[in-house]
Amino acid sequence: MSAATTRSRTARTPAPDRLCAEAVDLARAAAEEAAAPGVVGEHAGVISEGDRVVTHFFECKEPGYRGWRWAVTVARASRAKKVTLDETVLLPGSDALLAPEWVPWSERLRPGDMGPGDLLPTEADDIRLEPGYTGEEEPPPNSAVSEMSHEMADLVDAEDAELTTRPTTTGRGSIAAVAEELGMRRARVLSRYGLHTAADRWDEAFGAKTPMAQAAPASCMTCAFLVPLAGSLKQAFGVCANEFGPADGHVVSLSYGCGGHSEAAVMPKPPKPAPHALDTMQVDEYPLRPAPDSGSVPAEADAPTEDLGHS
Repeated sequence: MSAATTRSRTARTPAPDRLCAEAVDLARAAAEEAAAPGVVGEHAGVISEGDRVVTHFFECKEPGYRGWRWAVTVARASRAKKVTLDETVLLPGSDALLAPEWVPWSERLRPGDMGPGDLLPTEADDIRLEPGYTGEEEPPPNSAVSEMSHEMADLVDAEDAELTTRPTTTGRGSIAAVAEELGMRRARVLSRYGLHTAADRWDEAFGAKTPMAQAAPASCMTCAFLVPLAGSLKQAFGVCANEFGPADGHVVSLSYGCGGHSEAAVMPKPPKPAPHALDTMQVDEYPLRPAPDSGSVPAEADAPTEDLGHS
């Protein structure tokens, strides 16, 4: 078994040709010619690519190419002693610094990247869209449904007999004409998936879980600045028309809210100051002399000064 294993390994990876393996100087000269001066490092090994075909590896000292190696492949013809150059290329090693995997532009595009004049084509199989009414599902001319459509068209024509100018693009009684009048005749319309993803984005940006809605006095459902949407979206979303609100012109959830609600409470009035403790509206009378019947000293005239020995 060991002999068979040795033979199979030899068949897969033959031993390097001696003359080609010894042509290190030829390989280095080829690498230095292809690279900038001084960026070819030491010889990093040799491998066999086939019969009389060998690849030499040299370290790369180019800044920004850590782990890369210069690979120079040499070969010689059968029974020839001269080794010739095959190719020179710079290859990444096992620990090489590589650029990130390329991502298509459609996956790299983020909201807000488009500018004036930019075009954003949608793919034919975009899951956000589905085919609209194109007229392909219209019944055949000789079917019963088609006869009913013609009768409807005749009734419409009879009612509009006084009109002298009529559109010639589509029949008045056809389904395509009705769809065109309602603005629904589009090549593609929004699919259910596209509708749900849009609703998730809008609810995440202006929904009930945002900090603004958590601190709002009321929801947008009762706000006069809310402009409802049409269709099924009107059950959950509207457009804010408050120029001072944070979501002005944006689609908001009915459970969203902000401090600019139309029915927000009026700012409370400042508290009335307490009355002064000192009453300044009443005059208090203060006599210059005490009353005769007040005090502890009797109200008597002073004794003559002569009695006191004064002259």
